[in-house]
Amino acid sequence: MAEITASLVKELREKTGAGMMDCKKALTETSGDLEGAVDWLRKKGLAAAAKKAGRVAAEGLVAVATSDTVGAVVEVNSETDFVARNERFQAFASEVARQALTGNGDLDALQQAQFPDAGRTIAEEITHMVATIGENMNLRRIARIEVGSGAVASYVHNALAPNLGKIGVLVGLESTGDRDRLLELGKQIAMHIAAARPEALNIEDVDSSALDRERSVLADQARASGKPEEIIAKMVEGRLRKYYEEVVLLEQVYVIDGENKVRKVVENFAKEIGAPIKVAGFVRYVLGEGIEKEQSDFAAEVAAQANVGR
Repeated sequence: MAEITASLVKELREKTGAGMMDCKKALTETSGDLEGAVDWLRKKGLAAAAKKAGRVAAEGLVAVATSDTVGAVVEVNSETDFVARNERFQAFASEVARQALTGNGDLDALQQAQFPDAGRTIAEEITHMVATIGENMNLRRIARIEVGSGAVASYVHNALAPNLGKIGVLVGLESTGDRDRLLELGKQIAMHIAAARPEALNIEDVDSSALDRERSVLADQARASGKPEEIIAKMVEGRLRKYYEEVVLLEQVYVIDGENKVRKVVENFAKEIGAPIKVAGFVRYVLGEGIEKEQSDFAAEVAAQANVGR
């Protein structure tokens, strides 16, 4: 029997795209025969996963999980919305979110964590699901919020199942106040975030390049009025306040009452429960955002298939 070295396993992985543990098992089953191991993986359907790896996966699920002062959100992608309704896929996304509660929010580390009762890592479990379900899938991103004291609340918009949907939000509240009341406020703020799409928590957190670009546009607009530069500067600052109200969470008008800024809502709630509250952070994940989807011409595809073999 040939020695099953790390380089041999690596070579098999490069040939098939299968997971490390599957490659080790294939080489063991075939006494170290590389080509035999390729065939073994193909028969198990595992090598087929590599062929699907290049296909765009922009559907799937956003999953959230919380535990006391910690919350996590992950995005797991598939090629079609149909797979997002698959119970196995949903169970996988939920478990990954739960595992993301521990650790430091590092995506690579999470992928190498063991998937329960499978004898495989999370990354290898994805490979198995690709082979079984027949679509490309991937664990795209992860975020984690932790507070010293208080609560981390979550909200999923249009949930397909508990804590699973297409928009997932986490909100961390630092406070010594009653945890149930904090969760009540946190969920309402999370619902606001889902609807209002803030980009930053505080004015100080606004991306400097985005702010410079906005200031430049506003200045050019103001100059078109023909007013003096000192007046233009005041006009720009006034319009920047409006910009902050659009992109900064604490400066936004609370969608639930339509009157107060979120900052004021938090202050009023703190008085109500008798303890200061600080919004420590938030995360808003929208399924597939930033992924360039393939535009297909269905009629052209049908025509191409009809011409095959002519």
